[in-house]
Amino acid sequence: MPFGLANAPAVFMDLMNRVCKPYLDTFVIVFIDDILIYSRNKKEHEEHLTLILELLKKEELYAKFSKCEFWIPKVQFLGHVINSKGIHVDPAKIKSIKDWAPPKTPTEIRQFLGLVDYYRRFIEGFSKIAKSMTKLTQKNVKFD
Repeated sequence: MPFGLANAPAVFMDLMNRVCKPYLDTFVIVFIDDILIYSRNKKEHEEHLTLILELLKKEELYAKFSKCEFWIPKVQFLGHVINSKGIHVDPAKIKSIKDWAPPKTPTEIRQFLGLVDYYRRFIEGFSKIAKSMTKLTQKNVKFD
């Protein structure tokens, strides 16, 4: 499917979600053409990997071997680092948040909140922190 077409990524994402549905959020995460298979141990991972590869073969979906990575202990995926200890924010993303220039307009506040909202589960008390900034984005609120 040519991804230059406007709806191609959404259509392909829908296809991948339907194909992988029995395993989504059990041991598979799919984002467009990226498939992440996670497991607690090597034996389980071998089973999960076999299930997904057989499923893709059955559906006549193919992966380019040179773009695949197997049996890796740590992976960066959608702004996160995933390893045997869990899911963590990618250190590069933390740096970009720390280095973000102070917002000077309501639009810049919305942009910043959009970035940090993606990581809200890693920020204790996020809603309290974001509340005062969110108020500054409302109409008729003076921004200094």
